Amino acid sequence: MPDSNVLIYLLRRDLRVSDNPILHSLATSKNHGFTHVLPLYVFSAQQLEVKGFIPDSNTRSPYREARSKVGGFWRTGPHRVSFLAECIWDLKEGLEKAGSGLCVRVGMVGDVVDDMLRKIDAKGEIKVGGVWMVEEEGVEEKQEENQVKKACRDADVEFKIWTDEKYLIDDRDLPLTNIDELSDIFTSYRKTVEPLRDHPREVLPTPSKGALPPFPPKDSIPAQRSPFIIPDTLDNLQSSLLKPLSAHDLVQNPPSYPESTKSAHPFLGGETQAQDRLNYLITSGNITTYHSTRNGLLGHDFSTKLSAYLALGCLTARQIHSSLLSFEDGTNPSYSSVSGFGAGQNDGTKSIRFELLWRDYMRLCTRKFGPKLFRLSGFKAEGEERWNSPSRPSPGSSAAEVKSQIERFLNGTTGMGLIDASLREMYHTGYTSNRARQNVASFLAKHLKIDWRIGAEWYECMLVDYDLSSNWGNWQYLAGVGNDPRGEARIFNPVKQAFDYDPNGDYVKAWVPELRELSEPAEVFQAWTVREERRKEVGLAGLDWVESPLLKINFTINRRGRHPGRSRGDRGNGHGGGHGRGGG
Repeated sequence: MPDSNVLIYLLRRDLRVSDNPILHSLATSKNHGFTHVLPLYVFSAQQLEVKGFIPDSNTRSPYREARSKVGGFWRTGPHRVSFLAECIWDLKEGLEKAGSGLCVRVGMVGDVVDDMLRKIDAKGEIKVGGVWMVEEEGVEEKQEENQVKKACRDADVEFKIWTDEKYLIDDRDLPLTNIDELSDIFTSYRKTVEPLRDHPREVLPTPSKGALPPFPPKDSIPAQRSPFIIPDTLDNLQSSLLKPLSAHDLVQNPPSYPESTKSAHPFLGGETQAQDRLNYLITSGNITTYHSTRNGLLGHDFSTKLSAYLALGCLTARQIHSSLLSFEDGTNPSYSSVSGFGAGQNDGTKSIRFELLWRDYMRLCTRKFGPKLFRLSGFKAEGEERWNSPSRPSPGSSAAEVKSQIERFLNGTTGMGLIDASLREMYHTGYTSNRARQNVASFLAKHLKIDWRIGAEWYECMLVDYDLSSNWGNWQYLAGVGNDPRGEARIFNPVKQAFDYDPNGDYVKAWVPELRELSEPAEVFQAWTVREERRKEVGLAGLDWVESPLLKINFTINRRGRHPGRSRGDRGNGHGGGHGRGGG
């Protein structure tokens, strides 16, 4: 095919066929000049462990293990790799339906592109005319872009970076001449872009079958570099990703999955599932009640559960807005039987747009602050001395004591009911509510004063909906080193929060089954308050997290209302001011 001109479309977190600017351009433009398009996805050896793709267990991986820098956790844990595999497979099937396909590879992204360009050129069967990819924020992401750009320059191939259009407000519409103008306070940003919030750019249609340039002949595409093998089924793909993770315990004493408790996030990955979920949220009426249920803890429908799809670009914020608008304006007859159809924006749909705007903002903060996102001192670059870690214990404590606290945190055995329930839920399912996340972050960073990055890295490992900007930005916010104007003053009282959002203790007992025999919520939330005789009766006697919790908070409740005792945990209203969000 000497006259071929192939475009390599490198996908990262734009795993969808619909509302995809690159595919839309290729499907509608008559003068792009490409005869074929090769969609390419690379399982990055930097961001997830890839040695499971090596069939011979005695062969070493050429890459170092993909572990976090501070805590040494897997960068991408079992829940997210399984979800990611489903997203990739759904993308592959979606591209095939459009008359194209997907090439999957393993390695460092820049190296894979460089190797592919060199081998295609040496083989001489096809010619690569360009490499396109969507811009992402983040230090590693920018490094990847620069590496791919260099590979293209060395091969004399066109390189083009596209605007990331999965957010609510398009970058090209922002009232900023440069990123330094971005306010460090969300409220100021929100007021600036409020007029744009209700007018995102139009959703781009899905390419019709045959509209895209065809997939190159498979024998013209270089094979995966040894020693890795690319699986040919979804099950095998998931097995390859999960294999190295299951070979090592994530925590030393993992909690057992509690009997009869169901996951709040049983959803499969992929664009198809994302669209189904969005449609369900509207037709079920859950979208309308979102504002009043969003701080829930149990069940599938208290929150949207769209965050995992948004994080990987299976769904865009403007697709959500467009569907909401068709419900609010009464233009989609499939929603006509739903209460509120055609009645305009309601509290629920307004709140969803607010959360989407928060995600936008966190991403722009990543662009503005760059590597500061991962620094102990945060955006503010202050207060490093107040953090505890095994390598730098505070005066009066030892490295062993701090390490023990961290292990109990990871195991969900802190002795604080709401915190333990959330951590166990996340360990088992890859999900925990936004309200619970806020409390966990505040507990680790402000009550225990442990290096907040350990918590952020643990979330990166365990969450199915991990998003770099939302995760690290929100952890900084709640640790008091980010863009929360109240900083250190905002401290969540996890006992008060449990009374507010889990008044009967149902959530805590669902995920901490050892507490199910208790009837008093105060005892469920802090088991150390249970009388010694009662502990023996219900099987709590002798449990370290009951006898010696990491924190005791003096908080009582009576008929006249709540009466917080004198505890460091009482400072601040604990409601988060609507911030530290963008998840779920």
